[in-house]
Amino acid sequence: MIVVMQNGASEAQIQSVIDRMVRMNFTVHRSTGVMHTVLGGIGPEDDIDPVDFEVLEGVKEAHRIASAYKLASRPFRPGGTVVQIGNVQIGGPNVVAMAGPCSVESEEQINLSAELVAGAGAKVIRGGAFKPRSSPYSFQGLGEKGLQLLRQAADRHGLLAISEVMDQTQIPLLAEYADILQVGARNMQNFNLLKELAKLRKPVLLKRGIAATVEELLLSAEYILSGGNYDVILCERGIRTFETSTRNTMDISAIPVTKKLSHLPIIADPSHGTGRRDHVLPMARAAVAAGADGLLVEVHHDPDRALSDGAQSLRPEQFSELMQQLRIIATAVGRTV
Repeated sequence: MIVVMQNGASEAQIQSVIDRMVRMNFTVHRSTGVMHTVLGGIGPEDDIDPVDFEVLEGVKEAHRIASAYKLASRPFRPGGTVVQIGNVQIGGPNVVAMAGPCSVESEEQINLSAELVAGAGAKVIRGGAFKPRSSPYSFQGLGEKGLQLLRQAADRHGLLAISEVMDQTQIPLLAEYADILQVGARNMQNFNLLKELAKLRKPVLLKRGIAATVEELLLSAEYILSGGNYDVILCERGIRTFETSTRNTMDISAIPVTKKLSHLPIIADPSHGTGRRDHVLPMARAAVAAGADGLLVEVHHDPDRALSDGAQSLRPEQFSELMQQLRIIATAVGRTV
């Protein structure tokens, strides 16, 4: 159930409605917008008539939510969610670039990467310290040492840092070093992990699973939102189909579809979406044109010698070229980079 309060409704009126919802066995989540306060109720909606709320003082309107995801649905925050991290907004007018190597390999490598991506206009540096690899013999990351190096490089160049968390036990460590915790495609439906991240008061970037529908992605986001963490960023990173010419099939259409269904910001990862360096730029351009709020792109100073995902990592000059192109595209769709 969604209850929209009138513009100017008093705090006493809002609290009265909340108390009424609680008595009716709803769990209430409050969203305060520029014009209206919206109360999202999770509970026995089938037995409740919206009119029961519309007659209360200060209430503008009430609606049942038909979708399985209540708090992630667009009606909960019609104006959209903006995730604010320091002076960086994700979901606002700016398209935010998150870039860097797949893995933190050394102090020299991550420092050079941070310098390169910051110089081109990125706001966030990415870098994995714990790497979920298909083969147990592949490079698995540097662990805490990698997080320390990522944090130092980010601070040195005025960037935020994002890194992937793989299980619940790593959350305190990642939270100490990273500004954004990334949930990879393999963990999108790791519900125990999502429940623990819901207790965190740091932004979570949630990647779409390789065989997940948009609805399943939003239901996974619902786990985090329902636990009280509203700073969720969705990520389209391609899905597995019968096509073999690319690593995954980059679902650009999921971006406008998701933005219509949900208030959460969504970014695109064309590196994993294609798995090929020569396809990353055109798919990144298409994602921004389709309405993506940001990009997650792999960049390496020497991708041919990268310890992981070198084939999909952009060279520094390619990333600089991409950022120049995105400024033109963003302007065309009413945004900035």
